[in-house]
Amino acid sequence: MPIAFTAIRCSIAILTSLAGFAACAQTGSVPIGNDSAETQTAWRASSRLGYAPTPSFAMTADAAPMAWALQQVEAAHAASGQAPAIPPGLARFNAPMADLARDVLAERDARKVLRAQAVAADTAMVSPAAAMAGGPLFSRDMAQSASAWRLMACSDPALEHPLLARMTEFWFNHLNVSVSKGTVRPFVGHYVVNAIRANALGRFEDLLLASARHPAMLFYLDQSQSSNRGLNENYARELMELHTLGVGGGYTQGDVHELARILTGWTVNLPGGEGFRFAGRRHDTGSKRFMGQTYHSEGLKEGEDAIRFLARQPATARRIAGRLATFFVADQPPAALVERLAATFMATQGDIRAVMRTLVQSPEFWSADNRLFKTPMDFACSALAVAGGVTDPQGIPQALGFLAQAGQPLHGWQTPDGYKTDAATWLAPEALTRRADFAMALARRIPEPVYLKAYLGAATLARVAREALPLRTGLMLASPDFMRK
Repeated sequence: MPIAFTAIRCSIAILTSLAGFAACAQTGSVPIGNDSAETQTAWRASSRLGYAPTPSFAMTADAAPMAWALQQVEAAHAASGQAPAIPPGLARFNAPMADLARDVLAERDARKVLRAQAVAADTAMVSPAAAMAGGPLFSRDMAQSASAWRLMACSDPALEHPLLARMTEFWFNHLNVSVSKGTVRPFVGHYVVNAIRANALGRFEDLLLASARHPAMLFYLDQSQSSNRGLNENYARELMELHTLGVGGGYTQGDVHELARILTGWTVNLPGGEGFRFAGRRHDTGSKRFMGQTYHSEGLKEGEDAIRFLARQPATARRIAGRLATFFVADQPPAALVERLAATFMATQGDIRAVMRTLVQSPEFWSADNRLFKTPMDFACSALAVAGGVTDPQGIPQALGFLAQAGQPLHGWQTPDGYKTDAATWLAPEALTRRADFAMALARRIPEPVYLKAYLGAATLARVAREALPLRTGLMLASPDFMRK
């Protein structure tokens, strides 16, 4: 059959399948794949506590799924305490902070020289673009290496524990920074590994403090610029509105101002090789009244105490519980589940591992009525997982291009609120067509994942069987069944 005609037939088949999915989603009856309860449970567990089942997926129908899920929480927690497996060719993004600081400063100096050369070239009627060609690209390379590792980590269980990859995604989104801000770019990978991944199943206040002290966050929300002579309230506001209490969490604009005063002096010292430095001379030494608490001049301790105070509030517990339930259970999670998660959070002083144990032991997590639709990140990682991870050089740029076109660029969400994870945000015909295009492009380079058929419904399998073998893998990855988790 001619290639062009095959492509047209394939597109029609995919769009027909996706149109059916969109119609079902509007009525609330999203297809749920294989009718076997055991298979549905296995799919739910593997695609929520990871990204997708793989041929080596150990969970079987008689393996006690809840016990298996609890094992994943413990294994992910243990993995978070170990150094990540980063291929040598990408490892520079996770170099010691002093090395990164040195290289960032060297890049800045080199760019100054290049700009001067560009001006001279312009005067001499030489193209400035030509003069800049081959200039220093350290920050760009670090950002690209970090993105490549994230895609490899989320799609290869041998490289990263699947639930740890999931938790890293969740917390990075909650404590979002963006490479759209140039000063963040060289540090984003280090932030992912050392602030987020290392604390993803630890205590929430430790995670919050690690984020607050990292140059990626200090630069992103301008805290590095805030001082007793020029107060910047950006980080203080987002720390309460997004990271902890949430809108309606009981704070006022006056509290934002006072918290910003408390945090003056939290900055970055790249010339000194420090990603974080408390600069006492930049700190407001006056007394502050923040959320009913008085803070005297205690330097760095003031900010640490304020952040721990915020992390331990009931409003913070409810906000974190709600976001976890939305991410792992349902777009509109049952209120009773959120309350149980919040209660565990408070009882354990924000022990994320304990909260996750409560979540996976809840009947709501296992209920077939609580459905989730894959975000673009979910879809890319799950499709790559089916492919056996990133197996060829085309895989990374192809997946990154898909994510950018789909509206979820990796490390590139510009606003501090992070991306939404609900079906209403991501379920649209044009977006589904992009997924189909990505699925078909990926499928051309991998063998048919026969094991995946065990998780697909009869209608999907019948539709796939009518196509020629080269098209079947793409249709499976673009099917309605594969879009859910």
